[in-house]
Amino acid sequence: MNEHPYDRLDPDMVIAAVESVGYLCDARLLALNSYENRVYQVGIEDGEPLIAKFYRPQRWSDAQILEEHAFSRELADADISVVAPLAAQGGGTLHEYEGFRFTLFPRRGGYPPELDNPDSQLVLGRTLGRMHTVGRAAPFRERQALTVERMLDDSRAFLLENDFLPADLVPAYESLTRDLSDRVHASYRPANGNLLRVHGDCHVGNILWRDDTAHFVDLDDCVTAPALQDLWMFLSGERFEREMQLSELIEGYSEFADFDAAELNWLESLRTMRLVHYAAWLARRWSDPAFPRSFTWFNTERYWADHVLELREQLAALQEEPLRLL
Repeated sequence: MNEHPYDRLDPDMVIAAVESVGYLCDARLLALNSYENRVYQVGIEDGEPLIAKFYRPQRWSDAQILEEHAFSRELADADISVVAPLAAQGGGTLHEYEGFRFTLFPRRGGYPPELDNPDSQLVLGRTLGRMHTVGRAAPFRERQALTVERMLDDSRAFLLENDFLPADLVPAYESLTRDLSDRVHASYRPANGNLLRVHGDCHVGNILWRDDTAHFVDLDDCVTAPALQDLWMFLSGERFEREMQLSELIEGYSEFADFDAAELNWLESLRTMRLVHYAAWLARRWSDPAFPRSFTWFNTERYWADHVLELREQLAALQEEPLRLL
């Protein structure tokens, strides 16, 4: 079996890496729930534990990671609650040890927000309005943009070219995803004025709720995209419920930033891109031993049949009227 790069990242190396930037570890180590990267809580002598994030090799360039860090720092400097990387004595936030790039963060506690609580939606909207005001102040130079080609077309091609789907589902998947791509290309055409720096992976798993405050973590997928990309994943339930949730979000958001309601026409396009991209993400990472252990349901006949059914439902959703602000 081929060695995966993370196979070398054992507890001793994690501790040695953290100590290489000036901390003294107390040997307490806890692996946290992360798959794309490897993340650990590391005990520190005479201090609070730190969070050490080891970046997946060959995923981001140094410039892309540092731009993520700078954006986090910019948000924190605006008194927005994000967990920004810690700077070492020389001011650097990106470190290297034995071929692994890593960053240290302060530990923060909290729990997921209650999305069925209108007050939570209002607070989330206010926080995102503030974040997006900062996000509009300057463009990303190194980070990716959210595009149909990258999220949907490249993902579709990867799955078809690498024989992940059962043979009897390939014709249906090929035809269905071609129709989805055509519809999303026709619908999702944001103008430059709609594009800004956003969190990019804004869901409850990346928010720590504490003291009626939403603390945002993990800007690893920060991207150039419309404002709606950071809003739509907080919506769930029947149509009326989603419209109620959306209205609370936008009410809070509008206290700090303008929201272009025309973006609601792209909501199902954004969802479609994420569905296809998520399946391809799992497929691209299948050689990482952590993925088959953690996603046991993936790459089974049942998974692909359900995925095709979900995409058929998504094709119907793309033809429905967009959500309204109540």
